[in-house]
Amino acid sequence: MVRLQEAVRLRILELEKDKGITTNRLAEISGITPSALKYTIADYARVKNTGIVTVKKLCQGLGISFKEFWDSPLFDEVNLDYEE
Repeated sequence: MVRLQEAVRLRILELEKDKGITTNRLAEISGITPSALKYTIADYARVKNTGIVTVKKLCQGLGISFKEFWDSPLFDEVNLDYEE
């Protein structure tokens, strides 16, 4: 099982690679600050839950639908139990 935030982090990195863009470029085209995006995707990520608005902005920047963002095997084994 993987935590939802880890799956979101990996999906963003996967989409960057697929589109051939850097994190800074993705931030720019999505209207997100580079530092905020880096805190979301870094191994030491400070963001615990990426918000829906952020995911929507990323989708717009990437030119994909919101549904397409979530359409990945990365989310097949997500653990939605937030208790430690």
